[in-house]
Amino acid sequence: MTDTPAPLRTGPDRADAWAVHRPGGRDAAVMAVAVLGISLSAPLTTLLAAPMLALAFWRNLGGAAVLLPLVLRERPGLAGLRPRDLATSAVAGLFLAAHFAAWLPSLSMTTVAASTALVTTTPVWTALAARASGVRLPAATWWGLALAVLGVALIAGVDLTVSPRALAGDGLALLGAVCAGGYVLAGARARQRMSTSAYAVVCYSVCAAAIAVAAAVVGDPLVGFSGRDWLLIAAITVCAQLLGHTLFNRLLSSVGPTMVSLAILLEVPGALLFALVLLGQVPPLLALPGLALVVVGVGLVVRASRPAGLAEPGT
Repeated sequence: MTDTPAPLRTGPDRADAWAVHRPGGRDAAVMAVAVLGISLSAPLTTLLAAPMLALAFWRNLGGAAVLLPLVLRERPGLAGLRPRDLATSAVAGLFLAAHFAAWLPSLSMTTVAASTALVTTTPVWTALAARASGVRLPAATWWGLALAVLGVALIAGVDLTVSPRALAGDGLALLGAVCAGGYVLAGARARQRMSTSAYAVVCYSVCAAAIAVAAAVVGDPLVGFSGRDWLLIAAITVCAQLLGHTLFNRLLSSVGPTMVSLAILLEVPGALLFALVLLGQVPPLLALPGLALVVVGVGLVVRASRPAGLAEPGT
């Protein structure tokens, strides 16, 4: 995968960075591959015996290590980067680590269905932030977001309970969604001046370091796993981190964070199909209408968004 520096811009505007753009044919193809990549994450993760924080650590560290040679090749293009660009990438990494740290514990505190539905409200938060920054979103965009989130809730079969522990888990899952929103919003700002590989190396490295600290605090080991677990971690790194997160990060500068976080919703029906094929897990009764709502919701947002400019951003 070749990677060239993004064109350097002076004084990037937040509203422009967070605007919603319709993906062109090339971006749509990249988005489809990214959705397939992250859709494999959940089915593969269910087979993993290693702690979830260890998985988060190694997939981020592995992703940064794989992309580092690309960054070294583009060294001349890095000369114009400012400390603020690196700081923004580091902030994105901290948001990503906070997302993992909040959401993963919620899975054991509330139902997986409730946690999944709440953590996938990310596009709502990115859209609200974009609107607050001055981006004008058509009414169809808000309807599309609502339909897509409702579709995910139906697929997950949300079962919100009222016990104190379950409510705390629901709150953590919601916090995970907000942190994921911060991750893609900060990433969109950084990608205005940084290439995908440079941004991802900084972001993933910071995330891995923060996760390592969190694992040490809670006492989760980062090594000592079976060969099968290491193979699964490697597979998840390739699928979810490199083909998933990294390709979505590539799209941040062309379609915007709200469109990216909305496309990530397609992971839920995608994971459902992969679980059926790979694990023989039968989807819930409301999976088909939920899938229809997600597709219709994403379609509404794409239709309502303005086309991106003719110039392709650097990757």
